[in-house]
Amino acid sequence: MKFSRLIISAMTALLVVSACSTQREKNPDRLVILHTNDTHSAIEPDRHDKGGIARRKALIDSVRGENENVMLVDAGDAVQGSLYYTLFGGEVERKLMNALGYDIQILGNHEFDKGMDQLAKEWKQLNAVRLSTNYDFSDTPLDSLFVPAMMKKVGDKLIGFIGINLDPAGIIIEDNYKGVKYIDGMKAANEEAAKLKAEGADMVIAVTHIGYEDEPGYSDVDIAKGSKDIDIIIGGHSHTAINPADKRAGVPKWRVANAVGDSVVIVQTGSSGANLGEIDIDLNTGDVNARLIPVDKRLDDRTDPNIDQIIAPYRQKVEEMRSKEIGNSPYEYDRKSAEMLNLLSDFVRVRGAELCGKPVDLSIMNKGGIRNSLAAGAITQGEIIDIAPFDNSIVVMDIKGSDLLENLGIMAAQEGNGISGNVEVLYDPSTKELNRATIDGKAINPDKTYRLATIDYLAAGNDYMEPLKRGTVIARSPEVLYQILIDYISQGKLDSLLSKPDKAQRMRAF
Repeated sequence: MKFSRLIISAMTALLVVSACSTQREKNPDRLVILHTNDTHSAIEPDRHDKGGIARRKALIDSVRGENENVMLVDAGDAVQGSLYYTLFGGEVERKLMNALGYDIQILGNHEFDKGMDQLAKEWKQLNAVRLSTNYDFSDTPLDSLFVPAMMKKVGDKLIGFIGINLDPAGIIIEDNYKGVKYIDGMKAANEEAAKLKAEGADMVIAVTHIGYEDEPGYSDVDIAKGSKDIDIIIGGHSHTAINPADKRAGVPKWRVANAVGDSVVIVQTGSSGANLGEIDIDLNTGDVNARLIPVDKRLDDRTDPNIDQIIAPYRQKVEEMRSKEIGNSPYEYDRKSAEMLNLLSDFVRVRGAELCGKPVDLSIMNKGGIRNSLAAGAITQGEIIDIAPFDNSIVVMDIKGSDLLENLGIMAAQEGNGISGNVEVLYDPSTKELNRATIDGKAINPDKTYRLATIDYLAAGNDYMEPLKRGTVIARSPEVLYQILIDYISQGKLDSLLSKPDKAQRMRAF
């Protein structure tokens, strides 16, 4: 694939809107970069009335109205997490991001969820520069859609941009990125940044989707510490809310020293569009300030009606599914709670036993497979799809005890994941090594074969659960997980689990 750099002149965006902050004189020697990451199809405000893309545009318009040089950047995973993506495959997000006027977009791992043909169909229609420094898309449907770097001229300064993505192996379904050649991100970041500086860049900004810290392979902090030519990292993937105004000990740092002792700014907004990030750069001095701007109801009186017009044709089908009641839950199950993870883990074991016609020893479910909360009261069809939106089937496999123990160790290193209620795993919080792992009170025997129920995404070794690939799949559900859940709830077959929330941390540090 032949790559070419882009050099783009700065354009002044003058929009007459109600300002969200104090009006100030426009300064041509400042560059303001607004950024998002991991918005995950959060088109509407969430159940806590945070976020919403119409509100986001009101903020963006306000900043553009106050500043001469403004860029809008997204660091990946703009899709997957609501019915808007499940039903329409990225079309809604693409139209809205074009309407908001994004200048740069990079891929997250979830952009691949519906395969490269669907991804290429939508991304060919993006107005933003598509940036990827360390993926080679030759001989794939994405060929020629991306550039490895770009330069933007702002006044008399040149600002270089690169895009760094995670290693797809172990996190993206293999068939969904088939043919993509991965280039080591640390190496690519340093080499491309050095080239941009050699070509006259006064500043280099890396837009990344690799995670803030303690990630498999490398993270934003790793890139910052190992770099010499990168000045700012706009990150995603780990859903880390980096708030420069928070001075408490232990919170994510927004300045990290690089290999030569200079300061690298790292920013990330959290997830689901609850915040908009702002980076304010003095082009004369190179000074950088950053902040998180909450996206909330204070913006409702200044939203752009054109955004609602884009959403309206899709909203009707979404609301139909969200209003179709299928059951009732006496309790709330928060997305990130132990009881939600336990509920789905136990359900997978129940369904696994039905699939193979005999009891299953245990089940495993991943935290990342749960994308929303379950409110107390009426359960709707759309709510269940929002909770488990992926096209995952349930599988049953036979796996050797030694491989199972190795996989539980990987899950411990991820600070726990979902296991069925008959399993207990204790691990050392400092080393993440297993102290004890039992099934029905008995220690897992490395030489014994166990029957495990899980989802096909994990059975294929994803979420870095490589040992599960050594198991032998003996049964597979014909339906995807969310459809099985909908059927069970509609028939009242999940009532006994819903009525007994288990708050126990089944995998826990000890």
